[in-house]
Amino acid sequence: MKTSSVFEQTKYFIIDMDGTFYLSNRVIEGAPSFIEALWNTGRDYRFFTNNSSNNVAVCREKLANMGFPVEEDRVIISSHVTIDYLNKTYPGKRVYLLGNERLTADFIAGGVVLDETDPDVVVLGFDTTLTYEKIRKAANLLAAGVPYIATHPDFNCPMASGFMPDTGSMIELFAASTGRRPLVMGKPMTQTVDYITDLLGCEREQLAFVGDRLETDIAIGAKHGIPTALVLSGVTSIESYRRSGIRADVVVKDLAHLAEYL
Repeated sequence: MKTSSVFEQTKYFIIDMDGTFYLSNRVIEGAPSFIEALWNTGRDYRFFTNNSSNNVAVCREKLANMGFPVEEDRVIISSHVTIDYLNKTYPGKRVYLLGNERLTADFIAGGVVLDETDPDVVVLGFDTTLTYEKIRKAANLLAAGVPYIATHPDFNCPMASGFMPDTGSMIELFAASTGRRPLVMGKPMTQTVDYITDLLGCEREQLAFVGDRLETDIAIGAKHGIPTALVLSGVTSIESYRRSGIRADVVVKDLAHLAEYL
């Protein structure tokens, strides 16, 4: 068995979902054995996804349908980080949200006041119900100087039949139209690290990030001095990793092989 001191202080593994724990509608072979290995070595884990078009219920249902039910508090989404930031930085302020019904419901449940007429803040989420009218409203608000936040930076969201343009692509649209760029939440941003450490009551050195996407899952650790493990079961190949300037502490085929480093 391989060992690595890189995870010696790690208490919580923050695990990406799509491409890391599952692909499409199936759990990646051996992924549950990694969770079992965590328990056996006295560690814990949380899932974290940047995909703000989903809520916890959707994520849990998907995992349960694949035979891996989890508790509600094991799923963290970039929308949680955004809601927390809004409540701390803009308490009681009105928000114009570009988001679907799930994201909208989460914002309301999180105590965020939504307003399409005279908002104090614009929030760009992964809006799978996006319309040109929503785009027009948001662009005019941004042009007027309203503070601007995005839930995460991903350009594309993988799907079974290819991909869908994600929030990062919409960021570029608004940048071209208005010259404005948002304060971005989610991975790989500092606000996400701070949210997770506050939520779990731990220090940064007690975390490790695991995922298949270099610019989010691995970059968040590289930027903040937190150990990372890249799995080659998703969007990143060993060739693209070698071409990248982003370095992981451990590179493995999949989660099953990561268990050998615990």
